[in-house]
Amino acid sequence: MTSKITFILLIFSFLITHAQTLKGKVLDATTKAPIESVSVYFDNTTIGTTTNDLGEFSITYNDAVQSTLVISFLGYNKVFITDYRQKENITIELNEAFAQLDEVVINTDDGMSRAVKLKWFRKEFLGKSSNGKSCKILNEEDIGFRFDKRKRTIVAWSNTSIIINNKNLQYEISFDIIDFEIQLGNFNATSVMYSGTCFYKDLDKKQTKKITRIREKAYKGSVQHFIRALYNKDVEAQDYVFGKKGFVVKPYDFIVISEADSEGLKSVKLLDKTLDIFYKDAKESVIETRVEKFYIDKYGNYFPIESVLFGGYLGRQRLGDVLPLDYGLN
Repeated sequence: MTSKITFILLIFSFLITHAQTLKGKVLDATTKAPIESVSVYFDNTTIGTTTNDLGEFSITYNDAVQSTLVISFLGYNKVFITDYRQKENITIELNEAFAQLDEVVINTDDGMSRAVKLKWFRKEFLGKSSNGKSCKILNEEDIGFRFDKRKRTIVAWSNTSIIINNKNLQYEISFDIIDFEIQLGNFNATSVMYSGTCFYKDLDKKQTKKITRIREKAYKGSVQHFIRALYNKDVEAQDYVFGKKGFVVKPYDFIVISEADSEGLKSVKLLDKTLDIFYKDAKESVIETRVEKFYIDKYGNYFPIESVLFGGYLGRQRLGDVLPLDYGLN
């Protein structure tokens, strides 16, 4: 009996140590009035909440959460908070947002129909995989586009969150675009750049076996899976094979991974700037770095994101293939 009580107390102690709650209040910066129904969430996760009629919120997170806290409400500028771990209670003031592009700019004939631009957007934002094709944007009318004939680029924006239903993976995703640009070649996109914040709503509340299998299949061989394997130094055990100039190589002859620092981060240095990656001999990718070293954590986060480039299979992954950062970390 004593051993059972001790075991329960140890679990309870672990939860107290690692689970943290952040409370706060959201106000209008001008009137100081509380704002109800403001979205408060950790970027790219399923962890989020909304403010009550007093503008108050409470959100609980653990060590697995490393992403930015986003405070978002239609008609106001978003607020991003990264140092929430040093806070227990915060007050946030939102400033009213003003549209940067008016109807004249939006409706100007730029030489490409909206239908064609929307088709490009769906393909390059959601992806061309079965998961990407299963996605449906529920409010396409809120997306604005502009085509630059000289540069052959398509730019997209939205003043409200884009809502995507991912049928295969059973998530509803709210995505706020920060930047989106497609560079067109003769027949295909030569490059795609987009950034934003997003919140995942899990539609599979019963955790059915079918959806669990589909999500696990999407996870295996993904960027998230690769970074976690890299952190744990078990890339080979996770079925990754590395190559250089057509030859199979030992990964740690070309990758130097440091020990974890006080914050749990490890630095990664590629001795060559590019390295071929194969997952189960079928999914071929390449990783290229533009910095001396980058940083990873055990949850699959890496930064600076813009300086670590993936090509091939990993580079073709789009929003339709991506799982939330807290996937598999229950």
